[in-house]
Amino acid sequence: MRDSRRGARRAVTTSLAAAALLAVAGCSGGGAEGSPSGTGAGAGQRPGASPTPKPTPTWDRSPSSLVAVGDSITRGFDACSVLADCPEASWATGTDAAVNSLARRLLGPAGATERSWNLAVSGSRIADLPRQMSRAVEHKPALVTVMTGANDACRDSVDRMTPVADFRASFEKALRTLRDDLPKTQVYVASVPDLKRLWSQGRGNPLGKQVWKLGVCPSMLGDADAMDQRAMTRRDTVRERVVAYNEALREVCAKDKWCRYDGGAVFRYAFTGVQLSQWDWFHPSVDGQGRLAEMAYRGITRAR
Repeated sequence: MRDSRRGARRAVTTSLAAAALLAVAGCSGGGAEGSPSGTGAGAGQRPGASPTPKPTPTWDRSPSSLVAVGDSITRGFDACSVLADCPEASWATGTDAAVNSLARRLLGPAGATERSWNLAVSGSRIADLPRQMSRAVEHKPALVTVMTGANDACRDSVDRMTPVADFRASFEKALRTLRDDLPKTQVYVASVPDLKRLWSQGRGNPLGKQVWKLGVCPSMLGDADAMDQRAMTRRDTVRERVVAYNEALREVCAKDKWCRYDGGAVFRYAFTGVQLSQWDWFHPSVDGQGRLAEMAYRGITRAR
């Protein structure tokens, strides 16, 4: 009987040892079937842990050069003289100390002259932006500023305003044009101003209204004193289109990791007569250009 009990104990011990060896072999084997040890999904991570996220690209808050593209606002139109560009007063690249442009703030007075370029064109619409971007690429800037869209809403009638889908497509094309050659150049996009607020501020100025009759933004500013339902609906339609343009700018910019939209800062800014040109009560004055520069500088230099 003792021999039988010893034999039984040896059998149990042998079975336990074999089970232990199998357990060790199972733990040290490959993670996923066909994967070598330690290289399966989740290797080196705690069970259930999320994959380590990719680091967010670092936004350079002190770029070394810049190109400005856009329309008459960026050209400083009517800021210094009647019905003429005044690039020295441009919010983006101007040299006038009274404006203290974005370029002066980022690059200093000498750098603003040597390492910034204003390629905006008065009267241009967003369909012209890809061509401007193509020219911008030649300078290989660290930063490109974009302000355009007012002329897409400022048409002879609301029916001739640029469709939102076309507006979006042109902006996407402009970014692709830049990215084909400069994949990491930063882009700062200013929102389209609230044209209805410009109407509300300028309509009390007799001289301004006379200039508006020459064809300044007729979709919004035409028949400036009319307050009937038709006129009010027309102005609201223009404003709604501007809101849609800004949403398109925001959405497209959000898909590009090197693009920043101003969050609607320009659109929301409460411009007064002081910030409007004394000649047309529509374009920014020197003071208005300075306010635009300040908003852009804050947007570009804030932490991501």
